[in-house]
Amino acid sequence: MKKLIVLALVAMTTLGMQAQEELMKYGDFESWVTRTIKESGIIGGKTKSMVEIGPNMKYTPKAYTNQGGSPWATSNIYAHVKGVSKTNTSVFKDTHNGGTCVKLRTHVEGVKVLGLVNIYVLAAGSLFTGEMVEPITSSSNPFRYLDLGIPFTRRPKAVKFDYKVHLSDSANVKMTGFSRKKTMTTKDYCDVQCYLQKRWEDEDGNLHALRIGTLVHRFTSSTPNWQEGKSFQIHYGNISGKSFFKSYMGMLDGEGTIYARNSKGKLVKVIEEGWADADETPTHIIVKFNSSCGGAYIGSPGNTLWVDNVKLVY
Repeated sequence: MKKLIVLALVAMTTLGMQAQEELMKYGDFESWVTRTIKESGIIGGKTKSMVEIGPNMKYTPKAYTNQGGSPWATSNIYAHVKGVSKTNTSVFKDTHNGGTCVKLRTHVEGVKVLGLVNIYVLAAGSLFTGEMVEPITSSSNPFRYLDLGIPFTRRPKAVKFDYKVHLSDSANVKMTGFSRKKTMTTKDYCDVQCYLQKRWEDEDGNLHALRIGTLVHRFTSSTPNWQEGKSFQIHYGNISGKSFFKSYMGMLDGEGTIYARNSKGKLVKVIEEGWADADETPTHIIVKFNSSCGGAYIGSPGNTLWVDNVKLVY
């Protein structure tokens, strides 16, 4: 009898210690919003189709807002600059294990005016929690169109997902469309990021944050086959002195500056003030997947990241 009781207690303890997994909303990528947009005649007048992550539906307005309570936005965009309508597609629907997944790809987008290509821009594929604020009206500082992060008060241990990576042999370049192509000295990688923040707003409407949890993992090699159910740890508190810390895991500033809506609905910078205590409770979470990691208009054309079944582990 004593042995049975001990075995029962061990079994109960083991079950209690098992990690709990929670699929993020629409994180199985089995339903899609389809957008169809006609571009301006001066650049060819083609009708382009794009997808977003959300309920199965067709979306007819040009400017997109998240549907069905979806926490996900993508770098698929509708731009309207000086009367010209243009799209860019760098996030796609693909197949995985008999279902569908998301595919992020870095590519060069060319703009033809009256049949002649006169602008080349490097565009990376991104999937992130938050919203893309459309229409895009300027190519300067593209981060100011991202409402990055969603309200969130839990403390997950890890982000878990299926993935496949293809790293291109192409050079890492910067192409803004308004300057000559520049070859970078750094190498480009795909990556996943997760930030847990404690945000607050001051009396002037500025947003501030402390960093509670951090995950930044760069995929430094291609994976010909899918990697199923891989977990990536979220580290809490000040990690700047840890052996695994890299400079790109630090405060989000410069080209990595993030924006979000304040209480008045205005997009403003979220200023990360520093590291929070490890036991703090967050107010927001950012989960972000990228086919390139170098910043705006920088990347290796052909870099591709496939992602499926995104879960938070507790």
